[in-house]
Amino acid sequence: MNLILMGLPGAGKGTQAERIVEKYQIPHISTGDMFRLAIKEGTELGKKAKAFMDQGELVPDEVTIGIVKERLSMDDCQKGFLLDGFPRTVAQAEALENLLTEMNESLDYVLHVNVPQEQLVERLTGRRICPKCGSTYHVLYNPPKEEGLCDKDGAELIQRKDDTPETVQKRLEVNLEQSQPMLYFYRDKGYLFTINGDQDIDQVFQDIDSKLGELSK
Repeated sequence: MNLILMGLPGAGKGTQAERIVEKYQIPHISTGDMFRLAIKEGTELGKKAKAFMDQGELVPDEVTIGIVKERLSMDDCQKGFLLDGFPRTVAQAEALENLLTEMNESLDYVLHVNVPQEQLVERLTGRRICPKCGSTYHVLYNPPKEEGLCDKDGAELIQRKDDTPETVQKRLEVNLEQSQPMLYFYRDKGYLFTINGDQDIDQVFQDIDSKLGELSK
């Protein structure tokens, strides 16, 4: 199954991605991971991407799409993939459509985890992150077993500097402005499936799982 995962910061995408990957045995592919892999392996496109990134510039779409193609051609994507953080623009979405057609593939669903903005502000300002393994917790909704310490490695949890209410609000507005055209694009294509993310984590996954289960019927 070929999937894209969308949602504003704090919507719980990471948690749901872990569960989807575990159950359906498809790779979770983020933009950052793709770039890092291409650079590490020293591919021609990886070198090009690194040159732009080293100068603090955005990587052009044609380079990004090339890196996406390299990644989706790998063996672990034979059963499908879960794209996260790409595409970010309608132009990239159209390029991805063309790329998948070239590969005799197509998208199954674009999963949009939707949470009201005021709820996201509360979630993000209460978020705590493990600096070692990257695990995410929340002081109210998903606290660690021992206060202030990561369940996995015992490291002291931190709060991101940009998790203040004012910064969070601004970040959400920017993300919403960027993502709205994408949601319209995929809605019109018939791929979009919106999930209510303002409910228990297990229920959110159950809603996603029910939808994905239709693909195997």
